[in-house]
Amino acid sequence: MYYIAVVFFMMTSMGLSQADTVRDDYMRMYVVGDSYENVRDDLELAIINRGIKINNISNIGNMLARTGKDLGAKKQIFAHAEALEFCSSTVSRVTMEADPHNIVFCPYIIAVYSLPNEDNKTYISFRRPTQAGSQTSKAALQKVEDLMISIVEEVAK
Repeated sequence: MYYIAVVFFMMTSMGLSQADTVRDDYMRMYVVGDSYENVRDDLELAIINRGIKINNISNIGNMLARTGKDLGAKKQIFAHAEALEFCSSTVSRVTMEADPHNIVFCPYIIAVYSLPNEDNKTYISFRRPTQAGSQTSKAALQKVEDLMISIVEEVAK
């Protein structure tokens, strides 16, 4: 209970609503009160409408369900879970011109998932790029995060 109160206090003091949660420094997670199918479709459109091609869609939920049976696992982790992988040529160019070693931050991945027994509650999450290197590199990596925030917030509204 103490942990929940601290997280809520941190969220409100940072100007965050319950739909916009930052966990540590490694990820951002949003909770959307809508079906998985609607949120997933909206996420795909938010990426495509920016002129960005989705390179790959990883069906993480299906893979875990399929392999879980072979491993003797009984717990259902996700009702649905996918990760959409994409790259922005303009943002990536700026990022890699700042430091060619920033290639490790591309492609960008946004996960969309729902949990068992949580109807009309869908999560959207992504790893925050580590602010590394020179000031120019850090500014470019912030553009990567800003792009992902803009995509996810468009869906979460």
